[in-house]
Amino acid sequence: MPLILDPMDPQPEVRLSVAAVAQRLGIAPATLRTWDRRYGLGPSEHLAGTHRRYGEQDLRRLRAMRQLVLQGVTPAEAARHALGSSGQPPAKPGRHGGRVLPLPEADDVVRGLARAAMALDADALTGALTEHLGRHGVVPTWEGLIAPLLVSVGQRWEKTGEGVEVEHLVSDCVSAALTRHQPGCADAGRPVLLACAPDDLHTLPLQAVGAGLAERGVASRMLGASVPADALAAATRHLRPSAVMLWSQTPATGGPDPIAALPVTRPATVVVVGGPGWRTDLPAVARRASSLGAALDLLDVASSAQALASSG
Repeated sequence: MPLILDPMDPQPEVRLSVAAVAQRLGIAPATLRTWDRRYGLGPSEHLAGTHRRYGEQDLRRLRAMRQLVLQGVTPAEAARHALGSSGQPPAKPGRHGGRVLPLPEADDVVRGLARAAMALDADALTGALTEHLGRHGVVPTWEGLIAPLLVSVGQRWEKTGEGVEVEHLVSDCVSAALTRHQPGCADAGRPVLLACAPDDLHTLPLQAVGAGLAERGVASRMLGASVPADALAAATRHLRPSAVMLWSQTPATGGPDPIAALPVTRPATVVVVGGPGWRTDLPAVARRASSLGAALDLLDVASSAQALASSG
């Protein structure tokens, strides 16, 4: 006999997991946990020893929180309104009002990325960057979106001492978007080696270089952060790359030693340095790149010259 429910009987409220709520709202589970920890926007009922579950009232609050944050309201203000502590919605920022991050000259796209970053919405941030990379390419996306966003996050941290979690999330999202955008390249010829100077940890610019080279059909090898001079020399001897690009962010890492330690190869490996940290007393072999586009041009020419030399 089929079970017949009395329509007058109250039905138990459906309660959802963190993953289910995140999927409904289109945000990352980590964002939900952050909103819970910081602002108290977690499940209204949580029994010890059980998984966290969100109810309908919790969902309404979270939807209000997300909508306000996407409109440019700071997360703290949005949370206060979502929890009902304010009778009126908080005022939205003006078009150039940088209430989320200091971006006075930014366009709507960059400010949208900033709002997603401050909301710790990794999915929205990565998706927007991936879409822009696909439409416009690496150089316009880096110079027009990524660089302004990274600078703004850094300035906020310097002024307030807050936002380390935002900086880490933005870096991870930029890295993921650049990785998705970078197609595989044929291993024909000699690749370009990409490495940070010893004690330098800033790999994102080099990931942008790798993605930009891939757009041009040039293969590269990423050695990563803080590559010792002897390890870079060993990799150069082994791979005999068409070019080596080194990144230095601060003067503390911009000394000449890793360049001087590079072995002599035949044909000669082109050495390109990027970043604001390099000193003026570098070996003459080093070619300075003042921008992402300039670095790509130098490395592309080096790769083409090596390919021509090898074919001859």
